[in-house]
Amino acid sequence: MKNLKIFLVTILLTGAFCSCQAQTDNNGTEQAVVSADKIEVYYFHNTRRCATCKAVEAVTRETLEENYPEQMKDGKITFQSLNIEEDANEPLARKLHVSGQTLLFVKNDNKKDLTNDAFMYARSNPDKLKEKILKTVENL
Repeated sequence: MKNLKIFLVTILLTGAFCSCQAQTDNNGTEQAVVSADKIEVYYFHNTRRCATCKAVEAVTRETLEENYPEQMKDGKITFQSLNIEEDANEPLARKLHVSGQTLLFVKNDNKKDLTNDAFMYARSNPDKLKEKILKTVENL
């Protein structure tokens, strides 16, 4: 079991440093961190992204939009995909203590990091990732 965990962590880290062309969200503005009762979901990524990186974003966005359409429309739940390598996103990354690819759920002072689960399940078992996302939102 220990060897399996080491293997999965190795796979996760390998995927995090892959080199494929990115699709970035260039909004060019610093984003404000959460207000009361609002859930902010941040996906920080690098410029160059692999299929797993893109799947993490797609599964997360899809899960939130399908399960919380009214909250998304009202701004009670937001999703932002941010290129961590862009200067405009650096202040927010620093404020949230993010230094690399990260899937982070924030409500008030509560932060839940789903990065490991996201990279483990986004492509191989997206339903498992969706389940973890839903549980995280409900527990925040």
